[in-house]
Amino acid sequence: MPKKEFFTTPSSGADQRLDLFLADIIKVLSRSQIQKLIEEGRVKINGQIQKSSHKLKVGDKVEIEYDLAVPEEIQPEKIPLDVLHKDDHLIVIVKPSGMVVHPGAGVRERTLVNALLYHFPDLEGVGPKERPGIVHRLDKETSGVMVIARSQMAYQSLRHQFRRREVEKIYIGLVWGRMPQAKGKITWAVGRHPRRGERFSIKTKKPRQAETRYSILKQRGEFTLLEIKPITGRTHQIRVHLAAAGHPLVGDRRYGGHKGKFRGLRLFLHAACLSLTHPETGKKIAFSSPL
Repeated sequence: MPKKEFFTTPSSGADQRLDLFLADIIKVLSRSQIQKLIEEGRVKINGQIQKSSHKLKVGDKVEIEYDLAVPEEIQPEKIPLDVLHKDDHLIVIVKPSGMVVHPGAGVRERTLVNALLYHFPDLEGVGPKERPGIVHRLDKETSGVMVIARSQMAYQSLRHQFRRREVEKIYIGLVWGRMPQAKGKITWAVGRHPRRGERFSIKTKKPRQAETRYSILKQRGEFTLLEIKPITGRTHQIRVHLAAAGHPLVGDRRYGGHKGKFRGLRLFLHAACLSLTHPETGKKIAFSSPL
């Protein structure tokens, strides 16, 4: 993967947003692709990860890693989908573990979006070009219920509902150890890891409010099965909170849950229920997918 370095000067980059500066000098990448690379921690300023909106100063060293071979067009692919519901405005599916939700740097095939565009070609043009219909995400290794907007009206409505935390999500997760109480909540702020940009942490220079509630479903031996409700929707929030509490999810290679004989298992986290307001009818609807 190519890696380039740039230094800002009074006439190039000074007092400019990071994403705009890179979009001006790397013509093969769109601004949205650059923002995605920044989000993934592939861009550093003087060795530190910053936001797309970060204002550059004279003499800043900007490093970026990107794939020149990334094409703009997303190709529909004949990949089976487990569809729970579809109408003129919504599609509800069960995402399998191991599937990336949408294309990004270095990943252009076998994503959920590739599959959706094959089965629902009318999604093209709903929302951003690289993420048509996508209003929320699940991690690659997380399985479970997802809703996709099929119309621009639904896209705006669902984005609004997610921003206002009106969508209720319930996960099932298996963690290491025995939880200290039957019900509880974790409220540590979450942000990018200060040194490992692909990870998130409660020890971060840019904390964002996060809240995760849980209740015990079963305990057996050294494991606890939890019902988990994220109140906020930070990236990797559930995984980071449970790991920081000393109870990482079984199979979580990134956050310490891949111990002993369970080292090869997938992440044990499943989005079991999703409830929201239908954009057209205004009625509350709910969907579920058992383990």
